Amino acid sequence: MLSQRYSRQINFLKFILCSPMFCFNIGTAQRADLKLNNGEYYETRGVNVLVFSNWYDGNFSDAKISGIELIHHGVRTATNGDVRLRPTPSQWDSIPQLIKRTVIKEENRIEVSLKYVSYNFEYKIKTEPWENGLKIQIELDRPLPAALEGKAGLNLEFLPSAYFEKGYLMDGIPGVFPLSPGGPMEISQNGSIEPQSLAEGSTMVLAPEDRTRMVSIHSNTGTLSLYDGRNQAQNGWFVVRHLIPSGKTGIVVEWIFTANSIPDWIRTPVIEYSQIGYHPAQKKIAVIEFDKNDHPGTTAKLLKVNPNGRTEEVVNGHLKPWGNYLRYVYCQFDFSSVTETGLYVIRYDSLETKPFRIAVDVYQNAWQPTLDIFLPVQMDHMFVKEAYRVWHGAAHLDDARQAPVSHEHFDLYAQGPTTDTPFKPGEHIPGLNVGGWFDAGDFDIRTQTQYSVVQTLVQIWESFHPMRDETSVDETRQITFLHTPDGKPDLLQQIEHGTLALLAQFKNVGHAIPGIIDAELSTYTFLGDAVSQTDGKIYNPALKKYQTDGITSGTPDDRWAFTSKTSALNYGSIAALAAASRALRGFDDSLSGECLSTAKQVWDEEHSHAPVVFRFGNTTGGNLESEEFKAAVELLQCTGENKYVMRVEELFSKMNDRFGFNIGTAVRAIPFMNKEYAERMKELAMKFKGDIQKMDKQNPFGVPITEGGWAGNGAVVGFAATQYLLHKAFPEIIDKERVYGGLNYLYGCHPASNISFVSGVGVHSKRIAYGNNRADFSFIAGGVVPGALILKPDYPENKEDWPFFWGENEYVVNLGANYIFLVLGVNDLVNGK
Repeated sequence: MLSQRYSRQINFLKFILCSPMFCFNIGTAQRADLKLNNGEYYETRGVNVLVFSNWYDGNFSDAKISGIELIHHGVRTATNGDVRLRPTPSQWDSIPQLIKRTVIKEENRIEVSLKYVSYNFEYKIKTEPWENGLKIQIELDRPLPAALEGKAGLNLEFLPSAYFEKGYLMDGIPGVFPLSPGGPMEISQNGSIEPQSLAEGSTMVLAPEDRTRMVSIHSNTGTLSLYDGRNQAQNGWFVVRHLIPSGKTGIVVEWIFTANSIPDWIRTPVIEYSQIGYHPAQKKIAVIEFDKNDHPGTTAKLLKVNPNGRTEEVVNGHLKPWGNYLRYVYCQFDFSSVTETGLYVIRYDSLETKPFRIAVDVYQNAWQPTLDIFLPVQMDHMFVKEAYRVWHGAAHLDDARQAPVSHEHFDLYAQGPTTDTPFKPGEHIPGLNVGGWFDAGDFDIRTQTQYSVVQTLVQIWESFHPMRDETSVDETRQITFLHTPDGKPDLLQQIEHGTLALLAQFKNVGHAIPGIIDAELSTYTFLGDAVSQTDGKIYNPALKKYQTDGITSGTPDDRWAFTSKTSALNYGSIAALAAASRALRGFDDSLSGECLSTAKQVWDEEHSHAPVVFRFGNTTGGNLESEEFKAAVELLQCTGENKYVMRVEELFSKMNDRFGFNIGTAVRAIPFMNKEYAERMKELAMKFKGDIQKMDKQNPFGVPITEGGWAGNGAVVGFAATQYLLHKAFPEIIDKERVYGGLNYLYGCHPASNISFVSGVGVHSKRIAYGNNRADFSFIAGGVVPGALILKPDYPENKEDWPFFWGENEYVVNLGANYIFLVLGVNDLVNGK
């Protein structure tokens, strides 16, 4: 029975849909013919329909990047149009195998052949323009397998944030897309909990009152059902679904899909600039992004904001055409001549930016939220409190049980045919419940990330020596208090925290391990306080499930330690331990000594046998030679011993084709190597300079923009940090403006929008991100998101109203550490050092 409030919403919607001022949305919606363009997707003004231009990222359906997709007046609002086996599929549900995608441009058709291999079920999705919309068909050569009857159907998912509190009509019966999921749910015949439909019929109209979001779907072959996927998972979408009938072949499903097109629609230009501002001495170039149907003007203005609230024109400058990149046209506005301290805005036509500063201290504090907030919040095995707020309790104190052998897990973890430890599968491994950071938006401890963070934090300490103390950390009591100085440099305490986790692996397992992660998907998908993921008590098989003796528990919810030995992980870990030994000297001499002795011992042990190789996913270490190179350089810095000099020489000679990935390590070795090494580095730096100059022709932002399934801020930050190191070593070769460019990109001078990708840094920054608090549509200050994801063939995207795109919005702890290094490097340069 509908609540009175919902009934009032329905009655109001009936009123507005029947009133004359809204009738145009239903009866005379503007539609235009769709045509295949050179990007091999359908296009008309304000409407793009992609048909398998992209594939499920990482084979996860919840990536929401595949199948039939709609980009509607500049915003991607629908995706995953494909045959699926559940009404609201989740991340690990079955997806088909793509057999073939065929584009018949002269006939304006796309056909895609796909197969569910385990069911031997093949089908085709066929699309072609039809009556100002798009005909979508499912064709079968053989009837649906019996095992899929009542399960397989054509789904199309719609972005909830694009339709929150908008109306819909199903066969003329009105409804409203709810802000919060509220069912209905049912118990299925097999006992699982499944959603029931919100509405059913043959014609569905979404958002008929909104010209920018109105979509209609008409089925010629059966019933459409509307579901709310958020009832089962917070990252679920609204789903329109049509079951495939049993016992039939040929065209078994046919939709007419029509998205409203606003005549002569042009996307509003975007002024892309640094939300944090600029140092007086650096170049200041904003980029303006235009729709390809727009006609860019020739000038833009820089206005200074005065104390009386008025603005005065400082620059009326020429817009320099850059050209096309992806689907947009770009111009550049150079106001580098302005050096006076002040508050400014950029105006183009009727658009005006938010205010930004030009000041000598503009970067001075930009790194602090990452050290003060983000890194402490990511600390595992710690109670973390900020003023009145508890971020999380001391989580995972029951870590960890030995993972089972010959097991392929989720999230790219696997255990080989042996444990490589003294422990049996399922047995508790003591001592792993210390230190470490949550890897990203989830809660696992990925060792490769841990040692990367430790090594970066040591580089920060040795390069810049920041003494900031805003956080209290007590490793004995396992508590952290934010905004509470304790007389110790926060950076050293973070180094200590990561080091404890790495040492624990060698002390309790005997070698570095791939990592620690939840045993079951039901806990891996957990959102909330991490302390609630497990009961915090070591598993005791002698007790019954849910029984406890106060110390141990019969509930097997403890996380699993994946322990397959690899030389790459050992080298990466001892590189971090050797580095940490230098930073911790004088802070914790005992821990410092243990780090160095462990690193030297493991180095010698690794050189007593052939490398141990176990490769799976991204959890078993990086390139073996690169990891060993890092370890050799760090141990060389610690000891100066000749055996490390010789190994650095040997490995460096093999680095030509991987120089770009090892520049930072190679540069830091220069003071400890001979002149010939320095000369070779200089030659490689010259060659590298030539390579990076080519980027200026690739995009208007002057940084490398990657196009994989994970957006490229990590590459941008890494590139800029590398430029800093090269500039410091060879200032006559590498221009420091390349370093500034990386931060400009992060802070808003990037495709698709001008938001700062660093939460809480800049006037307009990421307020909705994929952190461990993503269910609250919130953020963690100082976290850095992956950024603008390039969807094939030409669409840059970073969702600002939907946190659950991990490839665009997920914080990762090592990117945070790298960001701190980059900001402090820029501070170093602008201060004339």
